[in-house]
Amino acid sequence: MRTFRRLFIDVMDVSFYSASNFTKYMQHDMTQKQSDITPSALALLPFGVFLCLFIGTGVYFSTQNIEFAFYQLPAPIAVLPAIMLAVLMSKDKLNTAIGQFIEGVSHRDITAMCLIYLLAGAFSAVAKATGGVDATVNLGLAILPSSFILPGLFLISAFIATSMGTSMGTIAAVAPVALGIADSTGIDAALMAGVVLSGAMFGDNLSIISDTTIAATRSQGCHMKDKFRENVKIAVPAALVTLLIFFFANEVTQAPVAGEIDWLAVLPYLTILALAVYGINVFVVLTIGIVFAGVVGLAQTDGYSVMTFSQDVYAGFGNMQEIFLLSLLIGGLAELMRQQGGLAFVTEKLSKLILSRADKSAEKGSPRASEAGIALLVSLTNFCTANNTVAIIVAGGVAKELSTQHDVAPKRSASLLDIFSCVIQGMLPYGAQALLLGSIFELSPLSVVGQSYYCFLLAISAGFAIARSKRQLAAK
Repeated sequence: MRTFRRLFIDVMDVSFYSASNFTKYMQHDMTQKQSDITPSALALLPFGVFLCLFIGTGVYFSTQNIEFAFYQLPAPIAVLPAIMLAVLMSKDKLNTAIGQFIEGVSHRDITAMCLIYLLAGAFSAVAKATGGVDATVNLGLAILPSSFILPGLFLISAFIATSMGTSMGTIAAVAPVALGIADSTGIDAALMAGVVLSGAMFGDNLSIISDTTIAATRSQGCHMKDKFRENVKIAVPAALVTLLIFFFANEVTQAPVAGEIDWLAVLPYLTILALAVYGINVFVVLTIGIVFAGVVGLAQTDGYSVMTFSQDVYAGFGNMQEIFLLSLLIGGLAELMRQQGGLAFVTEKLSKLILSRADKSAEKGSPRASEAGIALLVSLTNFCTANNTVAIIVAGGVAKELSTQHDVAPKRSASLLDIFSCVIQGMLPYGAQALLLGSIFELSPLSVVGQSYYCFLLAISAGFAIARSKRQLAAK
């Protein structure tokens, strides 16, 4: 027992240590590479091509009343012309450009996301096949009053994400149950997906073990607890309004009937939720969930065998094929744009504009321009990279310069970096969170982000906070 407890603690330590040092490694790596790159606006063109194809075709088919409009042109296919254009635009040799693309595809952050996709798909498939999803849905319907289903799921998602430090792991754990509840109650599936996304982004933004929190506090040189307190002032009002919206939007079109709860089938879900809250690494949590769900199936499901279990795991992998491929390809495209100066162009031009306006604002004794500049810089960077951690790392240097020169407290700049990267990440139809929810709910990612009310409200709340901002001592 003592050995197991020691192993359990070691896993927790490795989880936090890995996230912290991974972020530190990325900060050094990105800063070192970015300084040697010549800014170029033209390097952003391939990304514009992808957006036009991905969003444009979906909108067009929607106007034609075609079902699954955004799936008529698969997203991994839509990104291919953009990648080819980026390779052709490269001033390096063909082999070098292809090597840069492969470097982006194999980036640690991209690989981590893809592994989460696979594990999430496998757990969902095995849990569904062994009755875990249905049993957990029955438990949820028995616990949550009909009028509190949406607010309840928002709070559950928020709590898990805060404890787990990852929105992706939270979505992987909660989304299948949320989908089952939506089917049982008649609640709009897109709205239910928006609830899960909202709660996941709320928790990820506030969690002290999230990569975004670590990146923001390290780049700005402040303590996590100080950044957390600053974040709470902005995030909690947005969360409270979100709860009210979900409460009044909670239209149950059919009376939910909770079936008999199979407690053994529920145990895998309860286990991964408990492990997540305890702070165990998301990969460990999902792996334990897959194995546990398989053991439950072998124990009580007639005809369920080891071979059936392996086939379900593989089927779960297959269910994540589209977002798996798209994430890899987007990672490669982002690296090509970065190597060709796209991100450097964004940060350089914005930093000059922001510093100029910040100087004028500082003369009036207000740091508003600096804070608004930090928000705009990390937002545009996140829009180009579709990765909130990378966006914080890229924008962190300029944000630090702004905060130092214009008396913005480090905790404030760290909070704004994390908040606005969270806002944009929760609004991107090609972001990992929206893609995963779209895959599980079989919805267009655009319809998912359109219901992410918390992210919209968080942007408004942060905007008000910036508007009311007063000069602070940077040492605070």
